[in-house]
Amino acid sequence: MNITIRQACKEDCVRLLELINELAVYEKAPEEVTVTLEEFEKAGFGENPVWKAFVAEQDGLIQGFGLYYTRYSTWKGCRLYLEDLLVTEEMRGKGIGKLLFDALVAEAVNMGYNGMTWQVLDWNEPAINFYKKYNAHLDPGWLNVALSKEQTHLLYGDGGL
Repeated sequence: MNITIRQACKEDCVRLLELINELAVYEKAPEEVTVTLEEFEKAGFGENPVWKAFVAEQDGLIQGFGLYYTRYSTWKGCRLYLEDLLVTEEMRGKGIGKLLFDALVAEAVNMGYNGMTWQVLDWNEPAINFYKKYNAHLDPGWLNVALSKEQTHLLYGDGGL
């Protein structure tokens, strides 16, 4: 199997969004993907890019990706934050996830970061078992908290609060 791991480029965004939608279906939340191609491209390759990604490519087709950005922890300093790691369903179990994850770990080291962090759904046993192979610490003590675009606009959209 000939897999190439490389940094994503703007031309990859259409395929990356396809895979993001595949991930959302797997995570039982397909309706949650609301980012447009234009927003996604601008966020990754615009004037002030906020994300980067590694892609796993086989014969010109992206079969997986790891999207990340810098997270700053007041306790730990700069850390690589892994937003999403996905290998297409038909390519799972072939070592592609390991290749991507190893590239992400190497990136954290090369950037001089103080480690990396990410989230995993508590029911996603295959992912949890994968991360356990790296002796990753799973922290059950934190809850995810978020405000949607609509909520932020309701709170502050008209200069409110």
